[in-house]
Amino acid sequence: MGFLDFLVNDILSEPAVLVGLMAFIGLVASGKNFSEIMSGTFKSIIGFVILQAGAGVLIESLDNLGPIIQDAFNIHGVVPTNEAVVAVAQETLGRETALIMGFGFLANLAYARFTPFKYVFLTGHHTFFMAALLAAVLGTAGLTGASLVVVGSAILGFLMVLMPALADIYMEDVTGSDDIALGHFGTVGYISAGFVGKLLGDPEDSTEDIEVPKSLGFLKQSLLSTAITMTVIFLIIVVKAGPEIVGDYAGEQSMFMFAVMQGITFAAGVSIIMSGVRMLLGEIVPAFEGIGEKIVPDAKPALDVPVTFNFAPTAVTVGFLSSFLGGVIGMFLLGPIGLATIIPGLVPHFFTGATAGVFGNATGGKKGAIFGGFANGLLITFLPALLLPVLGDLGFANTTFGDADFGVVGIIIGMVARLFG
Repeated sequence: MGFLDFLVNDILSEPAVLVGLMAFIGLVASGKNFSEIMSGTFKSIIGFVILQAGAGVLIESLDNLGPIIQDAFNIHGVVPTNEAVVAVAQETLGRETALIMGFGFLANLAYARFTPFKYVFLTGHHTFFMAALLAAVLGTAGLTGASLVVVGSAILGFLMVLMPALADIYMEDVTGSDDIALGHFGTVGYISAGFVGKLLGDPEDSTEDIEVPKSLGFLKQSLLSTAITMTVIFLIIVVKAGPEIVGDYAGEQSMFMFAVMQGITFAAGVSIIMSGVRMLLGEIVPAFEGIGEKIVPDAKPALDVPVTFNFAPTAVTVGFLSSFLGGVIGMFLLGPIGLATIIPGLVPHFFTGATAGVFGNATGGKKGAIFGGFANGLLITFLPALLLPVLGDLGFANTTFGDADFGVVGIIIGMVARLFG
């Protein structure tokens, strides 16, 4: 149990260490020399930490904007936040969640070794979130003790190979190669975006080919266009909110300068993420060749969603804004049909909406990015509302899981539980 606690709490719960461990195993299996092993391992860890740091900067910016929107427009309801609902789950299901996560990772390796799904899921925090969801819904369904852990681990390991396999339907359209897979539990939204893009658009009409006048040529640089777009959005929101509301977040800073700096900070976060992704991919893909040769034949790393951002930076912004619009429209549709009001959370809408935009652009160009992102926004509004009752007592925590796969998995398990009493 002591080793298991160390494995779960110190290794599997730290995504950067998990990625570095996989790189180390792959490089050793490839027969690399000591210098190459150390270089590849630490660059993989550093690249992931840079990615996390960029995500932290970006989230801090969005965490300021979200409450201002709620206060300015007097919106009340449930804000889907994975981290918040997991924190609530840990109070009663912490041990079960840890065990499901640890054995689920081992199940992932077994599925990858003995089935056609050769994916090793390396997004550690999402593994943890899904383990918490499974502990909650299986516990609500009546499972306890060893049966809860065994069933939860088997389901988690299967989801860790199934979701990357589903995303691979369109992943090669996104990346142009077959080197990496997507390991993120928002996959239903991404394949929906890819399907919508293929249905409505033309992949040749890419967001990355948008033409602008020469005098506005600087907007072709995705970093600058992101900064300007987000600054304009912040300015509109703070003007609507007024100095009294914004002052609680801006402190001594004027609300206009606060808006400008938050927009620029958001763009800086995106830039840091891109830098980390480049370093991570440069090391993890060669390392997995060794894992594929010696441990899991043809193994493919399933990585977090920012790995897709470099392939269509403009689609990232388009998908985010479209997803948020879908969330706002969906919010107003929930009440009339008797579901809880789901307030769009900017963090899930950015990460899943941006990825949906990239997938939609890969299959349907501009229209795909717009309507694919919008479809994702509707999904991560309606699915959390339908998931709330399935979570049982956790549903009273005024939050729920935000990304699409959590809703799909939780609702399916809830339906099966009711079917079998």
